[in-house]
Amino acid sequence: MLLIILIFIPFIFGLLCWQSERIGWWVPRWVALSGMSITFITTFFLWQYECYDLLNSHPTEHVFPKWQLEYIYPWIPRFGISVHLALDGFSLLMVTLTGFLGCMAVLCSWCEIQRYHGLFYLNLLWILGGVIGVFLSIDMFLFFFFWEIMLIPMYFLISLWGHKEVNRSGRINTAIKFFVYTQFSGLFMLISIIALVSIHHDMHGVWSFNYQDLLNMLLPVHAEYLIMLGFFFAFAVKMPIVPFHVWLPDVHSHAPTSGSVDLAGILLKTSAYGFFRFVLPLFPCASKSFAPIAMCLGLVNIFYGACMAFAQADVKRLIAYTSISHMGFVLIAIYSGTHLSYQGAVIQMISHSLSVSGMFIICGQLYERIHTRDMRLMGGLWSRMHLIPAFSLCFAAATLGLPGTGNFIGEVTILFGNFQSAPIITIIACFGIILSSIYSLILMQRIYYGPILVPRVNKIGLLRNMTLREKNIIITLLLCIFLIGFFPQYILNVSYMTMHNLCIFLKEYNCSM
Repeated sequence: MLLIILIFIPFIFGLLCWQSERIGWWVPRWVALSGMSITFITTFFLWQYECYDLLNSHPTEHVFPKWQLEYIYPWIPRFGISVHLALDGFSLLMVTLTGFLGCMAVLCSWCEIQRYHGLFYLNLLWILGGVIGVFLSIDMFLFFFFWEIMLIPMYFLISLWGHKEVNRSGRINTAIKFFVYTQFSGLFMLISIIALVSIHHDMHGVWSFNYQDLLNMLLPVHAEYLIMLGFFFAFAVKMPIVPFHVWLPDVHSHAPTSGSVDLAGILLKTSAYGFFRFVLPLFPCASKSFAPIAMCLGLVNIFYGACMAFAQADVKRLIAYTSISHMGFVLIAIYSGTHLSYQGAVIQMISHSLSVSGMFIICGQLYERIHTRDMRLMGGLWSRMHLIPAFSLCFAAATLGLPGTGNFIGEVTILFGNFQSAPIITIIACFGIILSSIYSLILMQRIYYGPILVPRVNKIGLLRNMTLREKNIIITLLLCIFLIGFFPQYILNVSYMTMHNLCIFLKEYNCSM
């Protein structure tokens, strides 16, 4: 029952946030923080199963999928739909990351939200509950159910609590764009799931949405490829992969800080999780034939995102395009077919989530002090602030992949692993690291150096110092980034068996194409 409890905690506390606003406007944020803290603490109880598995697993054991914890309850038996939740090392890392960044999202919205506090935290916690459901769901219908649930609250976060300088109609238009893109891609996923289940029914005469039943199906070549494309399109829009990325910069520029943290830190990673969990195992032959195209799209992501970041004047749009660039490395790792790249992708997903969340939180703290995100109106802020410039430099170093940070471990591991299967693509991708250094330094130069352009707040010219809450958020994120950079082995150990068994499963699959 631990898995089902983990999903229900954010949903229950979200409802409590909504109703607790009657007591006082400050109550919902404490309820939300309590709910996410309980969720995060609950994930530690799941680690005992992972530790037990690490101690008792054998390197020669190739069982795929291998779950540490599993929960099954019949939901719609007529169509073989059940509440089927399962946990392995990979999903454990993602659920823990969700709980941690959920706490950070609540804390960074502490003073930013000025109205409808209860309803805001209801939507915020329901997003996180939906994401946890995505990471734990094994039944295909249940996975789609949570995939759609986590999108609806995001629509309200953008439209109701977006940035003040954007008029209400602009926020609503951006929210509609996000909703249309994600719903349209979800439709393709639903069609693919129904097609997959229908083929299984024709073969075996039984309706089943069970992951294990669908995993071992022998699909016709063309049917497998078409169904795989439906899943790929759904995950490509959310990742996002160029040219399905156009919704992301607008959403980030209009969303509140906590919404950007959830979107860049957690929601984008659900698509990478979907590739590893569903696309590669369910459609191994189609994925193998599609790998060159996917890797080329990954290269486009890397260079397009970096080049577009150069041209941005809005800080949040610049950070949004850096996310597109970094997710390109994850995409080429997914289709590399090597265990080392898979491990690097896991490190990259976690470390990028931490670094980009920190960048968005720093951006929100800057906005509270200078009331603009336009870098053309900034400059010379290094001498007017005490800690924010130094913290920004640390996150910029993490973004460009400086040794000692988790991003460096992720990118280098991906490139080393990918060189075994696609050396040319790997060599080209290496230049993307140079571009990331350039846009990170440009970001620091435009904001913190040069002439002072922001009007002085007082006679001395110093801006308001960071509060204890703001310092704790940033220091905690930086500690996690550097801990992953110096001690990545533990995370690699946790995800090792899942990625190793997946790699063996794909290599042993007979693809006569």
